[in-house]
Amino acid sequence: MDAIFHALTLPIILPLAGGLVCLVLPNRVELLRSYFAVLIAAATLSISWPLFSIIGNTFEAGAWLSLRLDALSAFVLLIITLVGFLIALYSVEYMAERERQREYFAYLLWTIAASAGVVLANDLILLLVCWGFVALTLYLMIGIAGPEAADAAKKSLIIVGGSDALLVFGAVLVWNLAGSTRMDGGALALTDLNSHLAFLCFAVAAFAKAGAMPVHSWVPDCGEKADAPVSAFLPASLDKLLGIYLLARVVLDLFVATPAMHLLLMAVGAITILAAVLLALVQHDLKRLLGYHAVSQVGYMVLGIGTGTAVGLAGALFHMLNNAIYKCALFLCAGSVEKTAGTTDLDRLGGLGRLMPLTFSVCLIAALSISGIPPFNGFASKWMVYQGVITGAEAAPGVWILFIAAAMLGSALTLASFVKVLHAAFLCKPAPDVKAASVRERGFAMVAPMLTLAVLCAVFGVFARDVPLDGLILPVVDVEMAGVWWSGPATVLILVTIVVGIVAYALTMRAGKLRRVGTYIGGERMDEAYLRDVDTGAARHVEVTGVDFYATIEKVPVLRNFYRLARTRFFDVHDIGAATAGYLSGWLRAAHTGVLPHYLTWVLFGALALVYLLVQWGG
Repeated sequence: MDAIFHALTLPIILPLAGGLVCLVLPNRVELLRSYFAVLIAAATLSISWPLFSIIGNTFEAGAWLSLRLDALSAFVLLIITLVGFLIALYSVEYMAERERQREYFAYLLWTIAASAGVVLANDLILLLVCWGFVALTLYLMIGIAGPEAADAAKKSLIIVGGSDALLVFGAVLVWNLAGSTRMDGGALALTDLNSHLAFLCFAVAAFAKAGAMPVHSWVPDCGEKADAPVSAFLPASLDKLLGIYLLARVVLDLFVATPAMHLLLMAVGAITILAAVLLALVQHDLKRLLGYHAVSQVGYMVLGIGTGTAVGLAGALFHMLNNAIYKCALFLCAGSVEKTAGTTDLDRLGGLGRLMPLTFSVCLIAALSISGIPPFNGFASKWMVYQGVITGAEAAPGVWILFIAAAMLGSALTLASFVKVLHAAFLCKPAPDVKAASVRERGFAMVAPMLTLAVLCAVFGVFARDVPLDGLILPVVDVEMAGVWWSGPATVLILVTIVVGIVAYALTMRAGKLRRVGTYIGGERMDEAYLRDVDTGAARHVEVTGVDFYATIEKVPVLRNFYRLARTRFFDVHDIGAATAGYLSGWLRAAHTGVLPHYLTWVLFGALALVYLLVQWGG
């Protein structure tokens, strides 16, 4: 038992101690600190893989220190430590010579430790402690970016911290219903108001951590303002892993969800997919656009869990894994672009594909993956989610077709938005701010994590059944299932068609049978389209940029009001809450007149109200 205890606590204790060392090391050994953090992250990753050999063990120490390792916790722990290691390596160059590097690496390792505590906790009290600590490090890591990130950090803490209060309330309700805070004590049936309320509290906390609508608005703000490795590590990867992990625990271990709750989850998932990707389409900042896509991808996970089917749940967990890979890669690409070009404003980029070929290649692969293009990993997990919706159609009679339509349309719009990104940042003519002489590919520490994630996008897609599903995902569901994408044979067929297409093109070129036409845009030939300079009258060619590819979507009658409300932050629960609190505080300020008789009147009315309540309760 002692050996099991040490094995389960090492992923928590090692990075926790490593973070303390990073905090006390002097500034003159900055490089040593960064590589020490990488070493600790690598050691934590190396510990996580052997833990699969002791799956099924539980350790008890005291009243609430209960650790459990099952297929789900081992799988999520492995991904947390892998992402943590890659982010630590990437940060060596990205955070070099930054003023707050000491705090950054300490917070990074502490976040890994607290996240490990969340997934290994078998008691709700321990889970709450570690869960709250992750919210604190989220706030601190966003703030490292400087004063311009302060509002985003505060919003993140308010939304995630506010949902943590609901999580505490849900844990109290579970203790009241079950008589224990253990997470393996058996699933509770949703039979009364308290059990339904507890389920909803846990679900909202999971939504806020993962970034599902309507508690999502902190994610794009964090994505835009925080440092790129922070965005890649927390809102893009870790918070998704923890939020969906908790939701999976709620459905698998804590509660027996009713058809109504499954329907609610599916509705939230479908709305999140579609609404967030529509908002991503019109963004001009690369990191904010990626933030909205981080929200949209959560919808697929919630939708898959909501189906209540084995293939849907497996697809949701697989998509959780895939999202951590390609979304992390995309944010790291954005960080490389920002580090080199000094901006992530798509209007001020362009031409980086030739100057940063490795970054462009990784971004292309990750973009195809998140868009669900075979044979990459995003397609395989989305396919399983679609199968889950179809298989569980009886849980959403009459509306399941809307859910699957929203999911498929979301993939199409995701691809459209990344066509915009790839064109604006990498393929079009460079903006005047981009100086080719100063643009270069980043060093090994930043490129290696991106290339690793791109390779995983391909491997987890081409060998989906053999590697991630059989090794990591299906043991969680523990059933055999149909509906899994057979990616190996499909990949061969895709490659064959590509080769056939290339051969046909080459033969046609040699025969001279190609018909050459001009490039058209907006119904006009590009070589005939000119703009006139207002002052000189000289003609100049139209410059096409991907930034405005979908600007007209805001004028579509069905969507016009949606975008108008989004611009006013109508869907932002933080701003709605702040406005409501301001309105109520205005009434309270008006009541504080400074006149003593007025205050005595309030006291009298308050005392009478308390007496009335006490009499009613006493009766």
